[in-house]
Amino acid sequence: MRILYHLPLSPYARKVRLALAEKRIPFELRIERVWERRPEFLAMNPACTVPVLLEENGLAVADSYAICEYLDEAYPDIPLFGRTLGERAEVRRLVAWFDSKFAQEVTQRLLYEKQLKRLLGRGNPDAAAIRAGYANLRPHLEYLGWLAETRAWLAGPHVSLADFAAAAHLSALDYIGDVDWSLNEAAKDWYARMKSRPCFRALLADRVSGITPPEHYADLDF
Repeated sequence: MRILYHLPLSPYARKVRLALAEKRIPFELRIERVWERRPEFLAMNPACTVPVLLEENGLAVADSYAICEYLDEAYPDIPLFGRTLGERAEVRRLVAWFDSKFAQEVTQRLLYEKQLKRLLGRGNPDAAAIRAGYANLRPHLEYLGWLAETRAWLAGPHVSLADFAAAAHLSALDYIGDVDWSLNEAAKDWYARMKSRPCFRALLADRVSGITPPEHYADLDF
């Protein structure tokens, strides 16, 4: 059985979990406490970050984007990068938006500061960074809502890795109660569609020790 090394609240690992589940590819989850810097894990990924996908033949693929491209090439029956050159370019642009810009302006200022910083031994949460994260969330939800209102899915007519990247970040933030869905109804409706997909079931069933998600977290109708 292939193994996905992950942390439950890592949006990058969540994106890969959603891609694997959407493609109906069986896998086993294994939590990797990256702060322990296990030599065996470092041998698979010297960057010591999750996710890492270990195939049954011993191939280790690190980095969420590399893993998703690998999965789309190895298992092309359910494509996640779009059907045309234009769609594929837009999927890549939006994945970069959420995994870079949204991550830096929102996820790192909320999830990292509030949950991961102490685990990694990097001090106490920065209140100013947290305030900035909440402020930055509003325009990002407005942009996501605009995409959802003007397209069938975020990158075009088909659900794609762009949707899974956005949903991965938002689901991690939603688990810790940090998404005010009243800020944008279109973004909320899009997310309700996403978490109603079968590939989302395992994420909604996850529970992290010491953190209780809000009641709406696993509610498909909010």
